Amino acid sequence: MCCCNFLLTLYWQFDISADMSRIYKLKELPPEKKPREKLKNYGPEVLRNHELIAIILGRGTRKEDVLSIARRVIDDYGAKSLSYEQSVEKLSAALNLSEIQSCQIIAALELGRRLFGKARKEVYLNSPRDVFEYLSGSGKLEKEVMHGLYLDVKNKLLKDEIISVGTVSCSIVHTRDVFKPAILDSAIGIILVHNHPSGEPEPSREDIALTKRLKNVAELMDIDILDHIIIGNDMYYSMKSEGII
Repeated sequence: MCCCNFLLTLYWQFDISADMSRIYKLKELPPEKKPREKLKNYGPEVLRNHELIAIILGRGTRKEDVLSIARRVIDDYGAKSLSYEQSVEKLSAALNLSEIQSCQIIAALELGRRLFGKARKEVYLNSPRDVFEYLSGSGKLEKEVMHGLYLDVKNKLLKDEIISVGTVSCSIVHTRDVFKPAILDSAIGIILVHNHPSGEPEPSREDIALTKRLKNVAELMDIDILDHIIIGNDMYYSMKSEGII
């Protein structure tokens, strides 16, 4: 299994060609790519932040598709800032949302804080085993999912971002999706993690080539690719431990 067909050209301002940068509306997506269907079929772990927001909002407006609204919420406000926002008026004014939409978002985030906030602890990833235990559930997924784990200088997890969701044997990885969260959250290092639905964690040639190319880009940006870990059935493979990177 592999992370194949990847696109690894670096664009310094995350500029890409017109075809690559096209943002699709909900009605243009095939059924299996729509947020609700992805949630039902694969679970919430594979959804990106804006897709979760789109599910919370439910529908858009006559002028703006729900996915466009959700992307704007994340891109313009930021997931970190959004998680602390409790003012309906402020959120509505900042993002041109209706009061109903702002209430939906804030209520969902508050519920998450109440149910999980007290139990959530800071996560430190000091070894491949720590990473495996943190994402061991991904070994049961039926499609390849690539995570980017963004760390500070003390190896504390700043953000867990889903970089790509692929097919049974392949995921598409764009350079901008790997490094944009690192820049926004001032991460020092990145650990790449993806699963092999086959259950075998050994990397393919494409996995290794992808990792080495991303590491070359990371060096230019003064960010470190600390490891690339592949998770199978109760097993994992660390490229760092095996001397590949």
